[in-house]
Amino acid sequence: MREKYLSWFLDMMAAEKGAAENTLDAYRRDIEQFFDITKTEPEAISFEVVSDYIHELGRQAYTPKTQARKLSALREFCRFLFSEKILKDNPTANILTPKQEKPLPKFLTPEQISRLIDQAQNHNNFAFKRIGVMIRLMFATGLRVSELVALPENAINYDKHQICVKGKGSKERIVPISRNAAESVLEYALHCRDKFITKGKKSTWLFPSKSAAAGHITRDAFFKQLKLLALECGFNARLVSPHTLRHSFATNLINHQADLRSVQKMLGHESVATTEIYTHITSQKLMETVKQKHPLQFLKI
Repeated sequence: MREKYLSWFLDMMAAEKGAAENTLDAYRRDIEQFFDITKTEPEAISFEVVSDYIHELGRQAYTPKTQARKLSALREFCRFLFSEKILKDNPTANILTPKQEKPLPKFLTPEQISRLIDQAQNHNNFAFKRIGVMIRLMFATGLRVSELVALPENAINYDKHQICVKGKGSKERIVPISRNAAESVLEYALHCRDKFITKGKKSTWLFPSKSAAAGHITRDAFFKQLKLLALECGFNARLVSPHTLRHSFATNLINHQADLRSVQKMLGHESVATTEIYTHITSQKLMETVKQKHPLQFLKI
């Protein structure tokens, strides 16, 4: 019965909530792990079983962040079982999420972003030239890497300087793009894009790939080439990632007094609380500036 209920649950998440394939795979792994550890059946899930499961994850040295993610998957599953009357109540309703510290996102300065782009554009390798355009686009819009690699060719309105993005849950949003970034993408589309399409074939993707099964550049390929580019620039490659570029976009806007709600909409965050972490970065930067520059810092008073 485990597999049957799990299959029903995943079908519901895909159909009703528009969960992406990666999300569904993660739910399956986490819930299957729950059953492997607890040796219980869906109809027998209880508060005690879930509590023991969380305790076991801690004993196995899973981080609070990972525990919280696994508990989140289990919560969704138990809500489903309760709604289908397979469970008489929701055993996760009163389970507390493991406390975790939220590390401040790492980000690059505009100067560092420019250095990456310049390095890419000076390459003879067209694959790196494409990465340079993608970096510019990501820093200009704050797109998720999954959104970036899967952009359709017609996603950008070059006249209005806007991008139509399909985000999490297949929700669409319109993101403004600067004139310079739009012109850079158009230049790539006119003179470089065809080099990534097999001769005689067509592609609907803005960043197509001859070898990828999806037809467009993969997140993994973008990640690896970005790391290589970072090394060429003399950066610590561990600090440069697609997430870093997205964080850099948001941090740059907040540092220039952008409205938090506007940043939320551009990032595609469901809640403004998620976006508020970037204000903490700004606050930390201000505190460091006061410590270093305030004249009273050096007076013994």
